Amino acid sequence: MEGKHIATSEVRQQLAAHLPRLWRYGLVLSRNRDIAEELVQSTCVRALERSSQYTPGTRIDRWLFAILHSIWISELRARYVRQGQGFVASDELLAPDTREQDETRLHYLKVMQRVNALPEAQRNAVFLVYVEGFTYHEAAVTLAVPVGTVMSRLATARARLARSADALPPAKEKRS
Repeated sequence: MEGKHIATSEVRQQLAAHLPRLWRYGLVLSRNRDIAEELVQSTCVRALERSSQYTPGTRIDRWLFAILHSIWISELRARYVRQGQGFVASDELLAPDTREQDETRLHYLKVMQRVNALPEAQRNAVFLVYVEGFTYHEAAVTLAVPVGTVMSRLATARARLARSADALPPAKEKRS
């Protein structure tokens, strides 16, 4: 019984620290601010309700991301995807510090536009592995797919991103 209290206490303590990352992932999945907010709220409720299932000492972020992903999949299965969801502009995803140089921000925006154009399965794998720093195994557990599928999605995404980078017109040089 004491282990359940420890798990519940740890979940309560760490949940708030992961809210921004959960919201970003919800936004990547749904591309809609309101839906992302609902996903995070549902994730918090489910995490607190099932906190006894969390194993103290393991990566709570992976557990929370898996809960959020599971809720998203359940929602997709439960209703038809609405037309005109109000997509979020790619420049709002994971926005870098505003003090960064304009050139860096422009490069970032171009990359995010290309990532945002990827199919959902590839975009999710890219987000978990390259943005959140999950291992292939952790991403596979979160997405409920084999590790090989994550690797394949990442390879395909890298190839698509490379092709789209090659298709861009060359950057204009600044003249001082």
